[in-house]
Amino acid sequence: MKTACNLAFAKVVAGFICLYVLLLAGCAGTGPSSIARDRFDYVTSISDSWKRQMLLNLLKVRYTDAPVFMDIASVINSYELTGDVNLFGQLAKVNAGDQISGLGVTGRYADKPTITYQPLAGDKFTRSLMLPIPIPSILFLIQSGYPADMVLRICTDSVNGLQNSYGGPGRPQAGDPKFRELIAAIRESQAAGGLGMKMRTAADKQSMVIFLRPSTDEAIAAPVRKIRELLSLDETVNEYSFVYGSYPENNREVAMLSRSIMQVLVDFSSYIDVPAEDLAEGRVYGIQRTPEQERLFPPLLTVRCGPSAPGDAHVSVNYRNQWFWIEDRDKQSKQIFNFMMYMFSLTETGSTQAAPIVTVPAR
Repeated sequence: MKTACNLAFAKVVAGFICLYVLLLAGCAGTGPSSIARDRFDYVTSISDSWKRQMLLNLLKVRYTDAPVFMDIASVINSYELTGDVNLFGQLAKVNAGDQISGLGVTGRYADKPTITYQPLAGDKFTRSLMLPIPIPSILFLIQSGYPADMVLRICTDSVNGLQNSYGGPGRPQAGDPKFRELIAAIRESQAAGGLGMKMRTAADKQSMVIFLRPSTDEAIAAPVRKIRELLSLDETVNEYSFVYGSYPENNREVAMLSRSIMQVLVDFSSYIDVPAEDLAEGRVYGIQRTPEQERLFPPLLTVRCGPSAPGDAHVSVNYRNQWFWIEDRDKQSKQIFNFMMYMFSLTETGSTQAAPIVTVPAR
């Protein structure tokens, strides 16, 4: 009898220990501990999928397929941790065959992610891909420190009639050598501190103004003179208004024709390496560039192709039974590729709420 009581007591103690552990885990909560893990896991996964989607759509454009963008509208991850402890017992004579005591423990853990996808279509597609990049956004990028030659080479089609190069199959442009001189002079003036931007308000309207700093320092004055000469600007003033268009109305304006994101995609896709047999069979369009064009307007982005991609590629995707990738050691291509993804936000004029939204209710 004493042995049976000791056994029952031991099981009761074990049951209370299990109950205490469950209650302790419940008090600690799963929410705080899940943030460090899930937040960075989702950020990494969303970032990787975004890069692969962008590269895939560049390939689709190159192969004259329709690009399709799928946004992640929301990520909701719900956790549930439950536990039950059941104790029951019965004392009986030794060797009577009756049940002495019993202990039952049940628990359940559930991880329920719900991810919502939203295809880019309709009005949002038009805003994000088809409308020109706003001129103030381009100038703010330069003002914030992005290299002016890179920004203008990617985002603009012409400045005061000077044509940028373009690799689209519909209307390829070789590019005006003076455009190359212009963006180099603007980059030089930006680095020397001779160029600035500001907003001007007139007649209840705001416009962007470029300010060319007068200076006796030749490092500042030389690129400023070059900019005025190439754009045929009035030398008696230092401020010039920006307008959207191909040509200015007078010599105190700078007319900038900006590209849409779709035009940027088409131009960038022309630099992708493709299999020679695809070119020969007409599956993909090819752009013939002269050595002089390559010198003046070298490719900004290099995408490799082959039967397999390196394991340490910055981004890789399989398309038409072929692997395409950007080398992780190619710093310029990585910078340009990431900048191109960032530009999507420049044309978004809808809700100010950022997407995707990651909501993790944990209990």
